[in-house]
Amino acid sequence: MIGILVFPDFQLLDAAGPISVFEIAGRFAGTPASIKVLAETPGPVRSSSGAEMLARGLRSAGQLSTLIVAGGDGVRAAAQSARILAFVRAAAKRGVRIASVCSGAYILAEAGLLDGRRATTHWGRTRHFLSTYPKVKLEPDKIFVRDGEIWSSAGISAGIDLALALMAEDFGEEVSRQTARQLVLYDRRSGGQSQFSSLLELKSSTRRFGPLLTWAREHLDAPLTVEHLAERAGMSTRHFTRAFIAETGSTPSKAVERLRLEVARQQVQSSSDAIERVAQTAGFRDPERMRRAFIRAFGQPPQSLRRAARGL
Repeated sequence: MIGILVFPDFQLLDAAGPISVFEIAGRFAGTPASIKVLAETPGPVRSSSGAEMLARGLRSAGQLSTLIVAGGDGVRAAAQSARILAFVRAAAKRGVRIASVCSGAYILAEAGLLDGRRATTHWGRTRHFLSTYPKVKLEPDKIFVRDGEIWSSAGISAGIDLALALMAEDFGEEVSRQTARQLVLYDRRSGGQSQFSSLLELKSSTRRFGPLLTWAREHLDAPLTVEHLAERAGMSTRHFTRAFIAETGSTPSKAVERLRLEVARQQVQSSSDAIERVAQTAGFRDPERMRRAFIRAFGQPPQSLRRAARGL
């Protein structure tokens, strides 16, 4: 039995995406999926889009094997519900496999299930999540993370990636691949969340380091070491590093790499410049260093991205 936990103003795809995966995977595996949509208050539950799902109460959950916790605009209120938190904790205590989609990680974190564990959530919530739950080992660039029987995924559509991985564990890789093909999806998405973020998302809401990041993007061919950035910000290296991580959710070196990757990817996909030239312009210096950074961030080297952009 698979339970999908929703709440008022949940994100519809957080629930519907995994449900579709479970349905199709069960069909290929010859084991029809048994799925229950659950909510604190049974009945129609309105998503943030206005569309509703009909949910059963928490007491009707029965013997769950897996519990998927959706995210969405209403997650903050849901994460303060004593009944929801108690339900999630009790499920974990019984050995139920528990997963969150997108900001559903807030509910798992509030329940204490992520303390000391690796997890992820939507990249846009990184800074707030880190400051709210410092005991969680957040991995902001992951599409999904598994730590024991606790799983978490990145934003919205990443719940489908998570569900495919769950089905691979339950029914094997072939069923997962068949399901992905039926859904016209990649079985394993390349790269991490960094490919979807941007310079603006690195800037803090107070814009404290906004001018510095803009300057860095315009001077990518400069060394841009932590010491160099700290000096330009008028701060000690140690203070600058701590403040930067707190404000942006990223280390200064990772932020610089993301800026370089953003520029390099644009040049690789839209120009015919030699890869060596792109590496020099973006500040990677060495093409091999840029290649390794591309594989870490996008799951493939620059040449593959260029070929894909040209439809080759």
